[in-house]
Amino acid sequence: MDENKKYEVIKTLVGNQGNKHRAAIELDCTIRSINRYIAGYMKEGKQYFLHGNRDRQPVHALTEEKKALIIDLYQTKYYDCNYQFFSELLQEYESIIISESTARKLLMSKDILSPRARRVTKRNLKKKLKREKNKSKSKKKQAEIQAKIVAIEDAHSRRPRCANFGEMIQMDASVHLWFGSIKAYLHIAVDDATGKIVGAYFDMEETLNGYYHVFSQILIEHGIPYMFFTDRRTVFEYKLKESTKVEEDTFTQFGYACKQLGVQIKTSSVPEAKGRVERMFETLQGRLPTLLRLAGITTIEQANVFLNSYIKKYNAQFALDHNFIPSVFEKQPDEEKINLTLAVLTKRKVDNGHSVRFNKKYFRTVNTDGIQTHFYKGTEGMVIQTFKKELFFCVEEKVYALEEIPVHEQTSKNFDFKKPEDAPLKRHVPPMSHPWKKASFDRYIKKQKHREGIPA
Repeated sequence: MDENKKYEVIKTLVGNQGNKHRAAIELDCTIRSINRYIAGYMKEGKQYFLHGNRDRQPVHALTEEKKALIIDLYQTKYYDCNYQFFSELLQEYESIIISESTARKLLMSKDILSPRARRVTKRNLKKKLKREKNKSKSKKKQAEIQAKIVAIEDAHSRRPRCANFGEMIQMDASVHLWFGSIKAYLHIAVDDATGKIVGAYFDMEETLNGYYHVFSQILIEHGIPYMFFTDRRTVFEYKLKESTKVEEDTFTQFGYACKQLGVQIKTSSVPEAKGRVERMFETLQGRLPTLLRLAGITTIEQANVFLNSYIKKYNAQFALDHNFIPSVFEKQPDEEKINLTLAVLTKRKVDNGHSVRFNKKYFRTVNTDGIQTHFYKGTEGMVIQTFKKELFFCVEEKVYALEEIPVHEQTSKNFDFKKPEDAPLKRHVPPMSHPWKKASFDRYIKKQKHREGIPA
């Protein structure tokens, strides 16, 4: 418009022999500039007033071919990424360097929203698409526009972070198509003060095993936290089930493990109350599936190995530096204590064959010298399955090792000769300080049921 106005004013000035001072005021310039405009008009005409960069492609601008490539890559390969992550992946995997703002402008020009777009962005795009839909007379075009209209998502409530590292660990699990076509559950623990992921583990269901693996990572890497903040799943809160088996009472198992280490458990049925971990899942769902797919990971074992390196990279990029925040983690327990504490208990009775049945197999009880210990039929005890899947049997205050009884003997007394050095193998048995004592565990179960108003 400025170019056209200059042309019209100078054309009128030259054609009508007008006043240069009036033209200078109208164009907001000096008499010297007016003289230059007149000279240029007399020599080149209207072409003189066109800017020199008109229709010229900037040196740093993206070509149309590269724009089309970027849009195609997002729609076919990186469709589940937000704009920032998309620009990072373009640089890492495609050697295309563009800023997040450039990627956003390019994709938004094609009405392509980020999966993590804010509510106001979605609302504005929805209004724009509705206007285009109302103007369009083609039913095909209207159908295409209608397919682009997206729903509005709710936001989480805000609250201040905790003051100390390890003061509150938010735990949860999220079911998602993390890798392949099978849904899996990602169990994570997030420190509220730093936003750091302190434990992560994949499992096919939301299980005690998944949370035990997360718990062990916390204990090994950082130590004993002050409190866990979780939702009201049966892993963390007692609920009466049809089954009365203790091993299926996951709350009792996890709760007693926390009791032995002095860790509090706080639960809430409101997702917004633990917004730190809920928001973390949004970020991970936008990044992790793409990285797992690009790495060619299709099994849960491969995914858990990948997590070990990815979580370190994720924390380095997004978490606050915990070295500048006071820590309330207690000293890390040793490996044996972690193995014995993160255990699953099952009540059992000794049968008339002086053996214990567990997981459809029979076991004999042996002492530290590897010699079988016999008990009367009906003797009550507790099978202890440690975190490393070792089996022990606790009777009153004494712990014994469990040795599987094979279906058939490995050797024959009549046809095989026993070597003199074939003495019973000594077995490692936890000391009397082992936390899983039947009497104290029974008292804990009774106390929990009384707290919930359930008959013991």
